[in-house]
Amino acid sequence: MMEAASANARTLEAEVEWFVRVMETRFSLHFGQESAFSDVREHAPPHLASDDSEYARLVRHFGMDFDERIVLILSIIPHVRPEALDMFFVNNKNFGRGFTEFGGWKGKVHGGFLPTCETASFVLNGNCLESRFRFMRMLDDSHYFIENGIIEIDHQEAGEPLFAGMLKISGEYLSLLTSGRSQKPDFSANFPAKRITSPLAWDDLVLGREVLDEVENISAWIRHEKTIMKEWGLGRTVKPGYRCLFYGPPGTGKTLTATLIDANSGLDVYRIDLSMVVSKYIGETEKNLAGIFDQAKSRNWILFFDEADALFGKRTQASSSNDRYANQEVSYLLQRVEDFPGLVILATNLRANLDEAFARRFQSSIFFPLPDAEQRKKLWEGHFRGKRIAREDVDLGRIAEEHVLSGGAIANVVRYAAIRALNMGRNAISHEDLAKGVAKELIKEGKTV
Repeated sequence: MMEAASANARTLEAEVEWFVRVMETRFSLHFGQESAFSDVREHAPPHLASDDSEYARLVRHFGMDFDERIVLILSIIPHVRPEALDMFFVNNKNFGRGFTEFGGWKGKVHGGFLPTCETASFVLNGNCLESRFRFMRMLDDSHYFIENGIIEIDHQEAGEPLFAGMLKISGEYLSLLTSGRSQKPDFSANFPAKRITSPLAWDDLVLGREVLDEVENISAWIRHEKTIMKEWGLGRTVKPGYRCLFYGPPGTGKTLTATLIDANSGLDVYRIDLSMVVSKYIGETEKNLAGIFDQAKSRNWILFFDEADALFGKRTQASSSNDRYANQEVSYLLQRVEDFPGLVILATNLRANLDEAFARRFQSSIFFPLPDAEQRKKLWEGHFRGKRIAREDVDLGRIAEEHVLSGGAIANVVRYAAIRALNMGRNAISHEDLAKGVAKELIKEGKTV
């Protein structure tokens, strides 16, 4: 890891020095100062053919040209050599402020110059309108910078010019191109989603045959999507992406199933934290979700909305401005889910709580019922298999037959029984420990033993 960081540092040092030479030439040309160069492109970029850094590999992989390398290093400079952009702080004496053509923005804490698309266009094109128009293609969603989540363009306010968008290297690529580690985004105030994993495997998941067949269809879609959409030509008539609903009582395996899908597909599953997404301020919920959908699209994530009825609930008759806005939110979500080219999973305990427009657009709607007696026995046995933590009086078959519990409830009972056994000075769980745990769990559910 240290070797990768050292290699990246050497390469970025040379790349920054090259950028500074280009920038200084642009300033000289723009302000009519004497210069040994008539065009910024006379500064050849560093040769990276035999460079083994992650930065060089990325440049070679996409065959980046002069303009693309300028944009890439400009997005990185605020993180590695922020003082290199201090030249952009020069003031326009006629107006007592910065030059409009430099673009840029000021962070709340960071004291340096932070680039925008306007900054990149100025460095590359000066005031040449034709070149500026060509540069616009690099800001399109179809460009590999955006499509692969390498660079993000953040438009803070609606209605502002395209080039006013902030030019930012994504956190994932910043980590890769500096430390050499590919660091996946993690939950934060600015990223209300978390990658979910599990130490369990498909063998630990106890589901009915019908449910497993439906889940296999989802995995099959992930494996064969390119064949279906491109080779078979169905992309002309079939919408991209796959949308499915998991519904049923709590603790029946909906979240675990969503988590384990990545084990077969190799894709990351991100659970959306609805408490961080939903905002009382108009437009904020949509903005929060847009950021997640945009990142998920470029990284091919699976999006998992747990307790989805909190966000995708039924639209109501609009009797007030709040009702109209709530309905507008649901309509926006419906559109984003439908347009997302990847896999979206919504989970809810009660399907009836979801808006009907969502239900019509699901490719798959899977009911997760409470396990039957045979499935409950497998769930109980799964907790004790390969472990010597149960006394001889424990009869898992009898407990499974007598008590209707979900997989989540069974896990709670085993946890309680383990705590009780250890508190009583025993190194194994007794039948009584489990019986006490079952009783507590049934009381929680409003039932009697």
